[in-house]
Amino acid sequence: AKDNPLAAGALAAVLLGTGPGRQVTGAAMKLGGLAAIGGLAYKAYQNYKAGNVPAQEPVAGEPELLPPPKDTAFHPSQAPQGEAEFTLTLVRAMISAAKADGHVDDEERQKIADKLKLAGIGAEAEKFLLDELERPLDLDVLIAGAKTDAQKVELYTASRLTIDPDTRTERGYLDLLAGRLGLPDALVDHVEATVSAAKAPA
Repeated sequence: AKDNPLAAGALAAVLLGTGPGRQVTGAAMKLGGLAAIGGLAYKAYQNYKAGNVPAQEPVAGEPELLPPPKDTAFHPSQAPQGEAEFTLTLVRAMISAAKADGHVDDEERQKIADKLKLAGIGAEAEKFLLDELERPLDLDVLIAGAKTDAQKVELYTASRLTIDPDTRTERGYLDLLAGRLGLPDALVDHVEATVSAAKAPA
């Protein structure tokens, strides 16, 4: 699972295998898992830095989502721990988020397993992901996996992409995660708006 192509494939498979993740539309999915997360996180961060007001309602037909520029900390190649390692951290973040509401039942696990087989990521990466699904949540390890401010935003973005916080448990998990990552409320609001737009039907 340390091989980046496998990890990136696994990431996309998990994103597609969870309920709300299936709502991610068009441009975000065309970019693939890691680039989509980086692109959304970068866009939210740029809007936050510019002092823009987050959109309250998702707007259909948003401007095209682009991967983060290569010379920014949001680009996968800039990861200090290596692209493959950070990809696995994002996979763990998404699995933790999916488990936050306690709804990753046998049926959901089977869906994810089926998606992994379809993605053809290989037995090692498949086993890694299914093992992660069984593991108890360890927020300390997850937080430690984000080495830069940009990665903290990406980790939160990946988690928010995975679930729609329509229960108190899910909202509580995302709030706790944002707090532990030290993300300002205004930045979290921008991530919320950017992800909502990515999930809005075109």
